[in-house]
Amino acid sequence: MDEQKYKNLKIGEKGAKLSIIVYIILSVFKLTVAYMTNSAALKADGLNNVTDIIASIAVLVGLRISQRPPDKDHKYGHWKSEAIASLIAAFIMFAVGAEVIIGAFSSLVNQTSEAPNAIAGYVALLAAAIMFVVSTYNQKLAKTIDSKSLYAVAMDNRSDALVSIGAAIGIFGSQLGLPWLDTVTAVIVGCLIVKTAWEIFRDSTHQLTDGFDEDKIEEYENAIHAIEGVKEIKEIKGRLYGNNIVVDVIICVEGTMDINLAHDLATLVEKELIENHHVYDVHVHVEPHETCEDGG
Repeated sequence: MDEQKYKNLKIGEKGAKLSIIVYIILSVFKLTVAYMTNSAALKADGLNNVTDIIASIAVLVGLRISQRPPDKDHKYGHWKSEAIASLIAAFIMFAVGAEVIIGAFSSLVNQTSEAPNAIAGYVALLAAAIMFVVSTYNQKLAKTIDSKSLYAVAMDNRSDALVSIGAAIGIFGSQLGLPWLDTVTAVIVGCLIVKTAWEIFRDSTHQLTDGFDEDKIEEYENAIHAIEGVKEIKEIKGRLYGNNIVVDVIICVEGTMDINLAHDLATLVEKELIENHHVYDVHVHVEPHETCEDGG
């Protein structure tokens, strides 16, 4: 099972590498054209792609570190490396997003907005089409290898395509006698960068602090209760190591149950969660039902 997990992480690198290459090309192209056409919206879009390069590199680094097997001071492996890398990327994205917003507001206050060349709008539309293709590829790859981090990259790819479409609207709108629309679009793009940074920060910190989906816990409880011999669930907890779910559960059984039967029941609980609910590892502790009722 571990071998397949590590293979999936290796496969996931393809999606991260593709995103990095595309983002580098698009960010250079957009920023160059933005400078030539005087488009604040396209410049913001290009800076957005620069943060995406950083985020994709963080995911790639995280995927590679996560492939390291357990060692003497990492007995549980290096699965959480993805979340740490994503957290670093979030801080960088916050800084870039804030810079875009401040710069755009400064342009509005000083009334330096000028209608950019329409070429900038066509560049934004071309970039949107490319990012939709990349997003579709990464979504399919993420689904194949069941990678949450790569799926997040795919969603970021899609949001970048939408940001580029928004930039194009602002640019073309400024051609209709509304030059300030390009700058306003830059503000919106900056806000979207900050929003994406916040979402990455929230998800990463939630995982690193062992937060876990309550609905999944309820799903596991129902599955365990359905197993014959389990009288009660005293406690159940879940946590994530990268994309791997680990569950700790205390089940209560008849106090007169033979120790071998209790061991077999614990194994049955493990098998149920691993095989039917995609849990990576399960730790089962068995206690007499009478002790559970006493709260001991």
